[in-house]
Amino acid sequence: MSMALLCSGLLFLLSGFQSASGTFVADMDYGGVPLWINRLLGEPSVLSLQGRMDPAWFRANNLQLCPEECDCPIQWPTALYCDQRALAHIPDSLPDRTQYLFLQGNNISTLSSSVLANVTGLRWLILDNNQLESDNLTQDSLQSQTQLWYFFANHNHLSSVPSALPAGLKQLRLAYNQISSINPEAFQNLHSLTLLLLQGNRLNTITEGDLRGLVSLNLLDLSGNSFSTIPRHLPSSVEQLYLSNNSLTGLDVDSFEGFLNLKYLRLSHCGLQNREVHSQVFNHSSLVELDLSYNKLTAIPTVPTTLQYLYLEANKIQEFNVTSFCREVGPQSYSKMKFLRLDGNKISYHQLPPDWVFCLRVLQRIYV
Repeated sequence: MSMALLCSGLLFLLSGFQSASGTFVADMDYGGVPLWINRLLGEPSVLSLQGRMDPAWFRANNLQLCPEECDCPIQWPTALYCDQRALAHIPDSLPDRTQYLFLQGNNISTLSSSVLANVTGLRWLILDNNQLESDNLTQDSLQSQTQLWYFFANHNHLSSVPSALPAGLKQLRLAYNQISSINPEAFQNLHSLTLLLLQGNRLNTITEGDLRGLVSLNLLDLSGNSFSTIPRHLPSSVEQLYLSNNSLTGLDVDSFEGFLNLKYLRLSHCGLQNREVHSQVFNHSSLVELDLSYNKLTAIPTVPTTLQYLYLEANKIQEFNVTSFCREVGPQSYSKMKFLRLDGNKISYHQLPPDWVFCLRVLQRIYV
């Protein structure tokens, strides 16, 4: 179940779901977090035209200027689709009407301000699956794009977070690069950024000041890096924190202190063992969903009674302790747990204690 979707109050089970105002698009990777397309703002609900329609049709029916390397659909006159064309560079002379620029799946290695000089209202720049390198990004390549909301550069060869990013940026997706460091000035002006994807990189520490300025950040994905401990100095505004696939040596009682409203926490595939995890580390009343699957836990850790979704599959749990969920059981004292996974452990359904149903009285589904 996607924590990002739950947090925003949007839960869709079918990709491509459409409503009067928006479209949920889940058929592309884009760093692993689906996009919500707002059609009332004119945002294109198709992220690629490849295989959808003959490009000659667009040229025959659209009289607007369009680069030869791109398609310009009449349905979205401010969108340019230049994706999956084996391009070595961004096309020259982009139309000044361009707001949504799709360049994913090419061989682009450089990005400079001059190539975007003619475009002043750019909102989305999608450069996933290219050959971008940090040394080939000029410092001011995006600084003049004051209207830019989304910058996607997943699956490239970046070694650091680009600097001088536009202050109005809302989403920055840099997953699956080679980023090993963060310039302390990279985020200091990004007060509107709500989503930051840095999973699949080479980060092993975050120092004080690295993420300064991210006062509105909601979702932070640091999965698949080289952290051995929970990074300190993370923005207190984060509600969704993903740290799966890091080799963590342990969790202290204060590992998640400082978060004002942490709701969704992912720690699967981290090699966690009970002796290295403080018994109260997860006892935060704000938590709604906790993923501890595919670790080495032998006992269920203490979780808050307000937790609703708990994933503990594929551990080594041998017993079910009711006090992990309820410190006491009574008319007003019970767990709010709705969904619990314990499958793939060393425990069976008939081993559950008889009083577990009084504690987990609102449970809707359990897997053992």
